[in-house]
Amino acid sequence: MTTLARAIRAVLETGDPRAKVMGCRALVRDWRGGRLGFIFDCAMPEEPSRPAAPELLPPGRMPKRGKGGSERARIALWHALAHIEFVAIDLALDMAGRFGAEMGESFVSDFLSVAADEAMHFALIERHLHSLGSRYGALPAHGGLWDAARETSHDVAARLAVVPMVLEARGLDVTPATLERVRATGDERGARILERILDDEIVHVRFGSTHFDAVCRARGESPESQWKMLVRRHFRGSVKPPFNDSARDRAGLSRSFYAALAS
Repeated sequence: MTTLARAIRAVLETGDPRAKVMGCRALVRDWRGGRLGFIFDCAMPEEPSRPAAPELLPPGRMPKRGKGGSERARIALWHALAHIEFVAIDLALDMAGRFGAEMGESFVSDFLSVAADEAMHFALIERHLHSLGSRYGALPAHGGLWDAARETSHDVAARLAVVPMVLEARGLDVTPATLERVRATGDERGARILERILDDEIVHVRFGSTHFDAVCRARGESPESQWKMLVRRHFRGSVKPPFNDSARDRAGLSRSFYAALAS
């Protein structure tokens, strides 16, 4: 029987986007079917494999998306979303593979479920890009999305605090406005994709906040004060309003957590 750790590492070391999506789906099916041993006999790679394209650039060198509902702007938007979802596959897999041994099978099941969702999101967006006459890799992409994983590789609490509870929670804030802009251009198919992503991301943030709460309580720490400390220490950006308070609340992230850090 293949071990869970080796199966996760194999997908992390797959750079080709289609192969990564298919590998992730097979991994999750094998886990749910009991075909992977709950054994952590190898380390996770420091960096996942990446395809030859897109070119990864620092934020300051990213080209402007263009204005309004122009074809260029629409393609740039969906390409950026595709890249976020592609990196999110690896973030969820690394969460399960790096911290699963200490956190247990329920934790692994939750974050492999997240990985499967992110793979599905990427596939939907990639298909939508094709319908617009483009593809993933046709444009440069943000090169810093793995920074949070690198910064928090030593501690599951730090990883949970920053990745689901800051980065994915930010998606809850910005997706509704993006959805309305997409719908205003007449792109109903794109709007439906974003609706699905928003619903799934609420669940993902809730997984993060639930496991973070459990870790803190097991360590005898206050979840709220610990979250604020870890975000200040390990998150290089800022926690920005406006906030989608209702979605965050459904995800188990109360306003008392993030309001004090808002800039």
